[in-house]
Parts: sequence; C-alpha cells; structure tokens
Amino acid sequence: MELSIPTIDFPLHSFSKIRVSTLPKFPSNLIFIQRHRSWNAFSTLRRSATAAVAAATLEQPGGKMVVELVGAFNELTERMKVVSSSSSSILFKCLKLSIPLLQVLPLCPDGRSPLSKALSVALILADLQMDAEVISAGILREVLEAGAVTIYEVRDRIGTGTAHLLHESLRVKQIPSKVEVLDDDSTAALRKFCLTYYDVRAVILDLALRLDMMKHLDYLPRYQQQMLSLEVMKIHVPLAHAVGTKFLSLELEDLSFRYLFPYSYLYVDTWLRSHETGSKPLIDVYREHLLQSLKADHLLAEMVDDISVKGRYKSRYSTMKKLLKDGRKPEEVNDILGLRVILKPRSGVNTSKLGEKACYRTREIIQSLWKEMPHRTKDYIAKPKANGYKSLHMAVDVSEGGRTKPLMEIQIRTTEMDMMASGGTASHSLYKGGVTDPEEAKQLKAIMMAAAELAALRLKDLPSTNPKGTEINQRDRAFRLLDKNGDGRISIEELMEVMEELGAQGEDAREMMQLLDSNSDGSLSSDEFDLFQQQVEIMRNLEDRDDQYRSMLNEKLHMAETNGQIQVYRKEIDDRLAVS
Repeated sequence: MELSIPTIDFPLHSFSKIRVSTLPKFPSNLIFIQRHRSWNAFSTLRRSATAAVAAATLEQPGGKMVVELVGAFNELTERMKVVSSSSSSILFKCLKLSIPLLQVLPLCPDGRSPLSKALSVALILADLQMDAEVISAGILREVLEAGAVTIYEVRDRIGTGTAHLLHESLRVKQIPSKVEVLDDDSTAALRKFCLTYYDVRAVILDLALRLDMMKHLDYLPRYQQQMLSLEVMKIHVPLAHAVGTKFLSLELEDLSFRYLFPYSYLYVDTWLRSHETGSKPLIDVYREHLLQSLKADHLLAEMVDDISVKGRYKSRYSTMKKLLKDGRKPEEVNDILGLRVILKPRSGVNTSKLGEKACYRTREIIQSLWKEMPHRTKDYIAKPKANGYKSLHMAVDVSEGGRTKPLMEIQIRTTEMDMMASGGTASHSLYKGGVTDPEEAKQLKAIMMAAAELAALRLKDLPSTNPKGTEINQRDRAFRLLDKNGDGRISIEELMEVMEELGAQGEDAREMMQLLDSNSDGSLSSDEFDLFQQQVEIMRNLEDRDDQYRSMLNEKLHMAETNGQIQVYRKEIDDRLAVS
C-alpha cells in the first residue's frame, strides 16, 4: 500500500508571510517513508518547503543579499567555461563588496537598478569568456563611478589586477573625447592608439559597457540617441572587430543602425522576418533538425564524443550593405541563415584524421537533408588556407512547399579547427578594424595575446591536492567559499561573517540558519545549501521570465507600453514591489 503525502505549495503572494513554525522538519521518519516507497512524494514535499524557506529569507535584509550573492555567483560561474579557485575567490569577494553598495544607489537614468545594470554587464563579459578580473571590474564600474568605492579600496579588498582594469577602463572611456570630428582618419587613429597603449581586456570591458548602454537608449532624446550611435558605429564597432569579439561588433552595429536609420532598419528587419514560419525562429528549426539527424547517425557516433550546432542570422546592417552598397538583389543575398557544426572526435592515436573523417561524414548527412549548391562548396580541410584555417563550407537550399527561402550556409569543423580559427581571426579582425599594415597587425596581435596570457597565468590554480579525476560540482563553489574552515559545513559564525561583510546584522544570520537548517544541528550541510541554491535560481528567474513574457505578449497583442491601462497596472505592481 502506497503512503500518500500531500504536497505543500506556498503561493508566491504569501512568501513574505511564512514563519519558521509553518515549515516542516525532516527527522528519522524518512526511513518510514522510504519503506512505503514514497520517496517522490517526500521529495516534492521537501522541494515545496525549501521554496518557502528561500522566499522567507527575503524577509530580512541580510537574507536578500545572500540570495543575490549566491544567485549572481552561480549564474556567472555557470557561463564561464573555465573557473579556477582563484577566479572564484575574486568573483565572490567582488560580489560581497559590490552588492550592498549597489542596492543603496539611486536608480540609473534608464530606470534600472544599479545592481541589475552591473550584473547585465557582467553576464556579457562572462558570455565572452573573459576572466574573473574583467568581470569583477565590470561589476564595480557602476560602484566606482557613483563614488561609493575607490580604486585603492578595490586594490586592497579584491586585488591589484581588478583595480588596474578599472583604472584602464576609465581611461578608455575618455577616448571619444580626444577628437572633435568623427571622420575616418581620426577614428582610425583612435582605434590604433587604443590597441597599442591600453590593456586589451579594458577595451573589451568598455565595449561590453557600450553594448549595455546601447540596449537601453530609449529614455534619451532622439538627437542624443543618434550622437551616441554614430560614436559607437565609427569607433567601437571597428574596435570590437579589431579585438576579435564578433558577437559584440555585430550587436553594436545593429543597435547603432536601428537608431541612426530607423526606417531603413525597419524595412530590412521586416524582410528578414518574412522568412520566418510560425512562432519559432527559422534558424532554430534548422539547427535542431540538423543536430537530431547528426546524433541519430551511428557511423558518426562511433567517431565523435560530442556534437554542437550553432546558428546565426545575418546582421541587419550587413544585409543592408549587401543590398545597397553591393547592389545585390534580395534573392542574391545568400548568407542570411548560417549554421556551424563543431565535432569533438574521440581521443586516440589519430584524433586529427578521425576528426577530418567525421567532418566528411557530417557533410554526407547534410546532403541527405537538403539540396547542396555545388558552386558554393569549399573544402578547406583538403586545401587549408595560408594561415592554417581548416573547415568545410557548403550552402544548401532549404526552400519547401513551393516557398522560396534564402540559401543557408553551413560550416563543419572539429573543436581543434574551431580553436585555430578563433585564434587566426585576430589578424583578420585587426584588418576589418582598420589596421591595414600586415606587420602592424602582427605586432598588435602579439600585444593582445600577451595581455590575455598574463591574465591567465595570474589566475591559474596552484597544483591541486584533490585526488586525480575529482571535479568540483558547479553548485559546490559557493558552498566552499562560505565554508571558510573547510570542515564541510557552514556554521552560524561563518554565516554571520558573510552577513557582516554584506552590511547586515547578525540576527539575520540566525534567522536564515533557522530557516535553512532542516535537521536542527546548528549548521548547513552541502545538501541543505544546495536545496536553497536551487530555489534561489528559480526565484531569480521569475523576473527575467516576466520580462520575456511581457515582450512576447506585447508583440502578439500589439499593445504598446504607452497604453493607459498597462501604465496604471505597471504602477500598481511597482508600488507593491517597493513596499514588499
């Protein structure tokens, strides 16, 4: 006979009313539950209770800041592919210093909270795989410019590297003011000066700040939007090309295009969207279809350990240039859709040869899915480029049901080829960024690589004392940083110390411990803390999800933000959030 345990669900609106007395503890009757094979019911009950616990910690200031600390730290480290213990420590110290300072600053001119803005910049940098010093500098820039902290305090509490980057980024920020007219010669000279005399990581930090700014320009008058966009288009877009951050350059380019030429942007955007089918982006449909087909192939499965497929749309600005500057007809703009297949060959004696064989097998699978355009096929594996670039390039016709669609370009390469391509793009990027002398480009590339290698060396871990093959779970990072004495538990003293560093009272730590300590032993185990982290993640996602839904509903229902009813309702929500 199954033992039925009712699930306790706490509605979101009642989170602030939860008290310790309403929260169940889980003692030795766990054995009784397991005997009746009701582990799933028990887990559901415990998850529901932990959700209530995580929400209840928001009742006191210290709990709110710990939720922000743990949530932000986990989100950033999850996006960074390589995180050493020294990098984790820098990031954790930065968040402990900045979160309480950012929470008391007034709202930014665009209406966002300073904490939201700082974390937005940090996530851009994490997605670019920048190191912990750059990400920390990105978070602290808002605090520094508000006068809430000095560079000397950052040096003493976080480290010299982060303080140096903050100083450098402030110098880079002043670059546009060095010229009166944004003509081609003066902007080219500025870019060259930037790449020669500034830490390349500070340049990338400034570019991430510019991207964040460009995403939130709507509050400014039209003429200011245009002036800032012109500055970004002339200086920062080529600079982003020059340092090899294609993602930044394309986003900055499209955002500038949108503000400088709004009607042209609308025409190009509408034309590109006309190729969509249904509610799902066309590129996602093709990406998923190709990935499933590749994973289902038994021959390919024997050659590779992992397969990834990345998709991209042609940028709006690049499309406009091809239509206007190059004089192409719409049907001749072929690379609107693009996929890149990256294969990780199985390790062995002939990994490179096996990888090449896997690339050709992938091309055969693609040929079975869509019609290949032979005149667009290029085999850079059989005949690599002069700089060592290897890849298979092909274009396929994805038209169906009598409806013509633009050709889709596909690149196929191994992980090794992809890494070589990324490194080799530096010289090409410098050319696109306005540095045309090959020798000069070579020297600037060497400077950029040296700066990146120095940062990697400084943040490299010391030899590990852990047994070989032992990996630190992503969620364990925050726990280990809070467990300062390394005994495998977070004590009340350690929790109080963190609370005090965040500017909260010790009483908040006791209340939080009481809420999270499910077995009442006076400390937090890694399991108890992990349950708390899971709920923190859910709660942090609610606001982002609401923004997503609002945008989607706005588009589908054609309701503008200026609608009177929406304005009134939004004010009610803001007032309620301000009180809670």
